[in-house]
Order: sequence, then C-alpha cells, then structure tokens
Amino acid sequence: MKEADIEQSWYSFLKKEFTKDYFKELKKIVINEYQNKCIYPPHSLIYNAFNLTKIEEIKVVILGQDPYHGQGQANGLCFSVPNNQEIPPSLRNIFKELKEDLSIQPPRNGSLNHWANEGVLLLNSILTVESDKANSHKGIGWETFTESVIKLISLKMDNIVFLLWGKYAQNKEPLIDCKKHLILKASHPSPLSSYRSFFGCKHFSKTNSYLINNGKQKIKW
Repeated sequence: MKEADIEQSWYSFLKKEFTKDYFKELKKIVINEYQNKCIYPPHSLIYNAFNLTKIEEIKVVILGQDPYHGQGQANGLCFSVPNNQEIPPSLRNIFKELKEDLSIQPPRNGSLNHWANEGVLLLNSILTVESDKANSHKGIGWETFTESVIKLISLKMDNIVFLLWGKYAQNKEPLIDCKKHLILKASHPSPLSSYRSFFGCKHFSKTNSYLINNGKQKIKW
C-alpha cells in the first residue's frame, strides 16, 4: 500500500492526507493484514477507483460501503465486479433501473470500468476487506480517508452529481455542499430495499440532465 500507487493528479490532491498520523497508522494495519490474511481487492487495485477516474475528470460520485468479500469479486470499484464474475444482486438492480430509465440494455458482465472512464468515481467508504468477513476493516481509518476525499471534491470542484443510495451513503451528505453540487438520494439497490425508492428514481437521466445543463458531457452509461 504505497501512496505512489495512486494516480498522479490524486496524489497531488491528497498529499497532505497521506502525511497525517491516522493515515500512517492505517497504512501499517493494511500492510500487516495483506501479509497475514486473505484481503480483497488485490493489493494493486486498492486505489483502482482513483486510478481509473482522474480528479479533473470527475462528473459523478457513487458511494458504496466496503468491497465484496467473496473470492475474485472485488476490483476496487463500488458495486463493480470483474468480467468473469457473476453479476451481484445489487448491481443487477442497478442495471434494471438503468434500462427502465434510459432504455439501456443490461451488459453481460458486471465490470463498471467504462463508467469510471466516463468520469464516475465509484468510491467505497472502506477500501479493503478480509475474505468472507463483510465490514471487517471498518474503523481502521479508511472512513476518515474517504470522507476527506468527499470533502475535498465538494470544496475544490463544481457541479458534481453525488448518488447516495441507502442510509450508509446518505450519512455522508453533510460532507457535501448542496449549493455547489447535485445530491440525489434513493434506497439501496439491494433486493432487500430496492423497492422502497431505488426503482423509479431515474437517477441516471437526472444526472445527465444536470450535467448537460451545467455545460458538461453526459455520461454514456
């Protein structure tokens, strides 16, 4: 886990964060975890969300909780899985809403790399997890780091769309300046809650309308 592993624009953006005591302690913990346990995503993909979406290219931020904890699932992007993995239930529901909203046919795989390349930062609050132990890296420092990322994006950028799906993501709302950015909220796309307000939220079309109205290119979902 090296700060140098993160894309250069992000490294410059977050340089001060990397020098803070909490991050130094977080780094020690994560290195030890990878040396002694089975941790996901692969070490090289911890900062994948940042490396695929440069800071100056961000148009949308989608917030997740922590990586998938099954073998081969986590790829460093929230809700996303590698091409060879079965599409998880929440992501199936995301694709279902996308089809209903914009008539886009669901892809055959669950990789969201193309969203990341379009300017969608797919940010988990916690960037690592132990195999088969959901939320196992809660409280070790990742939340402090990613909350700083959200605050910096809110402060330094303009007209970003934040998609907050579920209570966990919505708890991050106070970090975002609603006067500068668009915040869209709905229930989590999980099968347990998607029926509450996720289905029918039309967040994908609302996002593109906002971007176009603010002089930006729409996302090719």
